[in-house]
Amino acid sequence: MGLRSTSSSLKVGLMATALLIAVSGCATPEQKEGKAVAVMYNEVYDPLEPMNRYFFDVNYALDALFLKPVAEMYRGVVPLPVRDSVTNFLTNLKQPIYLINNVLQGEIDRAGHNMGSFVTNTFLGLGGLFDVAKLNNQQEDMGQTFATWGVPEGPYLVVPVFGPRTTRAAVGGVADYYLDPINYAAKENDMDHVGLIRAGASGIDERSRSIDALDEIEKNSIDFYATVRSLYRQNRNNLILNGASNSTQLPDMSFDDDDKPVKKN
Repeated sequence: MGLRSTSSSLKVGLMATALLIAVSGCATPEQKEGKAVAVMYNEVYDPLEPMNRYFFDVNYALDALFLKPVAEMYRGVVPLPVRDSVTNFLTNLKQPIYLINNVLQGEIDRAGHNMGSFVTNTFLGLGGLFDVAKLNNQQEDMGQTFATWGVPEGPYLVVPVFGPRTTRAAVGGVADYYLDPINYAAKENDMDHVGLIRAGASGIDERSRSIDALDEIEKNSIDFYATVRSLYRQNRNNLILNGASNSTQLPDMSFDDDDKPVKKN
C-alpha cells in the first residue's frame, strides 16, 4: 500500500472527524450562564437512553458469552509476570499517540516523558515488555484533546461491542486511529491485520484486569447501567484533569468518555 493511498485514507478520516465534531456540537443542548452550567456538566446528557440501554444489554451478553470467559481463562493460565509484560508492551505501543495528543494540548513536558518512555522501553525493555523508564505516563487521546479545545461532549452513547462513549470521545477515537504512527506503519507494510490483533489483545488484557472490580460494581448496583455511566464519566473527567479531580475512578477498562471541556493543568 503506497503513500498516496495512506494519504487519501488520512484525508477521508479527518474529513469524517470534522463532520462528526460539527454534529456533536449541534447535538449538545444549549448552555446557560452560572449555576445551571455546572448542573448540566454534572449530569450525563443521555437523550438516547432507551437505545443505549438496549446496546448495554447486548454488550453485557456478549461479554458474558465471550470476553469475560476468555479473560478469566487468560488470567487463570498465564502467570502474572507474563501478563504484566503484555500490558507493558501494549502500553508502549500507545506512547506515540499519547505524545501527539500531549503536544496538541501544549503539554510539552508530558510529551517528552512519552518520548523517553517509548525509546527507553523499546530498546532497553525488549520492545516494551519491561517498563524500564518507570515514568508512569497517563493515557492521552483526542477525546481529551478536544475537551481542552472546548469541543462539547455531545450525547452519551453505548456503542455495540466498543461500549460507552460520548460523541466527542467517539470522534476522538476516529482521529486517534488516523494519527497513530503504528497504524501508518502497519498500512505501509500491508499488515492491516495488526490493528485487529492489537485491539483483541488489548480487550482481553484490560478485561482481565477489571474482572473483580466490575463484578463488585454490578453486585452493589441498583441500576448497573446508570452506575457504569456515572463512574465511566467520572473516570474520563479525571483523565482530562490529569488526575486533579476527586471523582471516583472506574477500574482500568476500555471506556472512553469525556466530561466538560476544561483546560488541563
